[in-house]
Amino acid sequence: MKIIATVINDLTYDQRMIRICTSLARAGYKVELVGRILPHSKPIIPQLFQQKRLKCFFNKGKLFYIEYNIRLFFYLFFQKTDVICSVDLDTILAGFMFCKLRNRVQVYDAHEYFTELPEVIQRPVTQRIWSWVADLTIPKIKYCYTVGESLAEIFEQQYGVVFSTIRNVNYRQNQKHSFLKNNSSDKIFLYQGALNEGRGLESMISAMQYVENAQFWLAGEGDLSQTLRDQVSALNLEHRVRFLGFVLPEDLPELTKKAYIGINLLENKGQSYYYSLANKTFDYIQANLPAIHIGFPEYQRINRAYEVAILVDDLETKTLLKAINTLMMDDSFYKKLKDNCNKAAAIFCWENEEIKLLDIYKEIERAIQK
Repeated sequence: MKIIATVINDLTYDQRMIRICTSLARAGYKVELVGRILPHSKPIIPQLFQQKRLKCFFNKGKLFYIEYNIRLFFYLFFQKTDVICSVDLDTILAGFMFCKLRNRVQVYDAHEYFTELPEVIQRPVTQRIWSWVADLTIPKIKYCYTVGESLAEIFEQQYGVVFSTIRNVNYRQNQKHSFLKNNSSDKIFLYQGALNEGRGLESMISAMQYVENAQFWLAGEGDLSQTLRDQVSALNLEHRVRFLGFVLPEDLPELTKKAYIGINLLENKGQSYYYSLANKTFDYIQANLPAIHIGFPEYQRINRAYEVAILVDDLETKTLLKAINTLMMDDSFYKKLKDNCNKAAAIFCWENEEIKLLDIYKEIERAIQK
């Protein structure tokens, strides 16, 4: 069975799709991951599956989404495949049209609550367009999955189809060296992910003014890259805040093990953020790294089962400092969270989620063979 998965990024840093496609390839399926090439894209890293990047004239805005889906549709039209796995709404329309014309199976992989993203809800016309796309396509797709239980429940109510939950988790990590000391005496607070709006990064940087013997490391880039650097410069925090830039997926586990606290702070800028379950949550767990999370539903769900973090209700400086000081000064509590991370890591690992993923595609394969 041939599976083509479609995304809108340049593939290089998409840990989630690399894991998914690798698992499918190891299970014996022919797999191809299709994305796009950007002006500064690095060469494709060879994987167990095929990779293809489409080149677009436009790289942002409405014209980009229209162009990309047109190019994607015509690329798919000339491919021999059994299944199209459309990742998020921004690639679903091309896959939907192709599958209808060619009588192929479409899978919908909802990585996020797309119509409730901050950049979407701030533009009412744009939100209506994407909602129309969702209403047109998702109710007609039989095989759907998403990254968290909350989103699965919401999507099932909204679109009337069953959504499975395939968490965005990493492989089980070697636990023998779960904490590597930094070269300096400073303790490292680590954020990994996009430097975008609504991630609470401005608040965390502000709090670093009042934290001694610690550094805040940011692994990633994004829309706020320059804004955050300007903030650090204005506050004279260059000695406490370090920008690492993009970090390759294979280098993240060792980097994460160097940290003392993982940071995952979101602002309530829409239901997509409120019901999110970031993959960094599980990266921190796999590294036995106690974390500070915003107290949204999915993080509450995890912390009720395995206390692996401190949850904060807001991003006020005094709130963040209280959480930071608790983890830095209460050694017994910190050790308790580390031990809980080790227990949770055996549950929240890709080896477990992979089983559920393969069950979905085995069901599709049986349906095709009938």
